Amino acid sequence: MAKRLTTFILIGLVLGIAIGWAVNAHYDDGTPAAAAHLKAIAGYITIVTTIFLQLIKMIIAPLVFSTLVVGIAHMGDTAALGRVGLKSFGWFVGASLLSLTLGLILVHLLQPGLGLNLPVPPVTEKAGLDTAGFDPTKIVKHIFPASIVDVMATNEILPIVVFSLFFGVAITAVGEKAKPIVRGLEGVAAVMLQITDYVMRFAPFAVFAAVCAALVEHGPRVIGKLAYFMGSVYVGLGTLWLLLGMIAFLFLGRRVLDLLRYIREPALLAFSTASSEAAFPRTLEALDRFGVPRRISSFVLPLGYSFNLDGSMMYMTFASLFIAQAYGIQLTLGTQIGMLLMLMITSKGIAGVPRASLVVIAANLSNFGIPEAGLLLVLAIDNFLDMGRSATNVLGNAIAASVVARWEGQLGPETAPEVEPPHAPSHGLAGDARPQA
Repeated sequence: MAKRLTTFILIGLVLGIAIGWAVNAHYDDGTPAAAAHLKAIAGYITIVTTIFLQLIKMIIAPLVFSTLVVGIAHMGDTAALGRVGLKSFGWFVGASLLSLTLGLILVHLLQPGLGLNLPVPPVTEKAGLDTAGFDPTKIVKHIFPASIVDVMATNEILPIVVFSLFFGVAITAVGEKAKPIVRGLEGVAAVMLQITDYVMRFAPFAVFAAVCAALVEHGPRVIGKLAYFMGSVYVGLGTLWLLLGMIAFLFLGRRVLDLLRYIREPALLAFSTASSEAAFPRTLEALDRFGVPRRISSFVLPLGYSFNLDGSMMYMTFASLFIAQAYGIQLTLGTQIGMLLMLMITSKGIAGVPRASLVVIAANLSNFGIPEAGLLLVLAIDNFLDMGRSATNVLGNAIAASVVARWEGQLGPETAPEVEPPHAPSHGLAGDARPQA
């Protein structure tokens, strides 16, 4: 199933590019009326992608809660939980700093905004993005939920993780009396992954619609105008993939190649739909087959979705400094480093925010004398860049979970490579019963 699905997703991707380009070329005559017509067509096409993403979101909250709580329960004690948590956060911070540093170096080497010499817009001119959610008090309130029902209804992963940590630790403390709850949540996780299997059969159509709609509305011209900037970002992302792979090789050895093979489908799905969230269930299953115990992957992955956004870090670095270069704004190295560290901190509150990376950038630009309206330079191609950063986020989190499992001495052997995942009974916490490395 995995090979067939990857093939169908690639076919959908190619057909989406071809048909979207053809429709745009047929209707686009450069007039506002044609642009409005193409936007309307794209809107109808994206209904297919919207349905798919809504189905994925339907799964995320119960899947994150059930797998994380059961994973904590199977760790057995809070000492193991704290140890895995510290190792995870250590990796997240290191990977984020690597991404930011690499982005800073490459944006100065490639200088994608140099020579544009755009007039600086008024400070009061905005990009039209809502940055109100990045008030420090709102970020704190966002992390610690007043109602678990409310955050589950809105699929806000970070507060779900916080509640799940409390719930899982409490189950461990209660002990025998809580075992029925653990068994029930194992069943919930199994059912959610079975639903994922059904939903994923729709993925090639969603990929086709997402790519086709983007090309219908914007056409190839928008890519051409900022091709060098886009190319620079993808050079950065490709270099980051290489560096993360090399670092992972130090811990996983030649098995890192097998890991890349297992996550190619989730990464391709994230790339095609520009949503790393869409790839979450499949990433969990891929790590199961690679040998990462579920009690570790179900703990590290949800945390990674809030704290280990390697692709987003790279993109935010490029976009922020590209805008400064385009306007000819000179920033000292200290100012640039301070801006990037601020991006790293404020990005931890982006779960559930539309166009999250852009909103984080907008919330920080004015603090460093860069016009927020500069985001309009990259707004049109953001969807194409979101594809790359989403796939990179998937890679970064998969590597993080695998390395933490190796650090814990619990990375098991691979199981059933390149076959369709078994049905519900073996979707539970069977990964925990593997022979340990």
